Amino acid sequence: QVQLVESGGGLVQAGGSLRLSCVASGGAFGSYAMAWFRQGPGKEREFVAAITWSGGRSYTADSVKGRFTISRDNAKNTVYLQMNSLKPEDTAVYYCAASNYWEEYAMSRTYDYWGQGTQVTVSS
Repeated sequence: QVQLVESGGGLVQAGGSLRLSCVASGGAFGSYAMAWFRQGPGKEREFVAAITWSGGRSYTADSVKGRFTISRDNAKNTVYLQMNSLKPEDTAVYYCAASNYWEEYAMSRTYDYWGQGTQVTVSS
């Protein structure tokens, strides 16, 4: 059983940056594909970014491409989401997730383990 704990959220002005972290425990971190999803107020949960077990491949949603970067440090059991040039529409609760599978990496149903989420609020 993998436990995921996110941190790094907060209030930031538009154009600013934040780095989210997600620390995993209770499992073999290096065997999991990792992803970030988000859920804004009144919206469905949406895919943000995903990264393979080794970190060799990563993908980001079109809405954040060029602004957000996902990375991982398997020695620290941690996955990161660097968020730059933040916009008010990026306001959401951000969740990290883990899966043993890579197929359909952008689909929430692929992921078996989820963190509790961290709030990101971007003011205009």
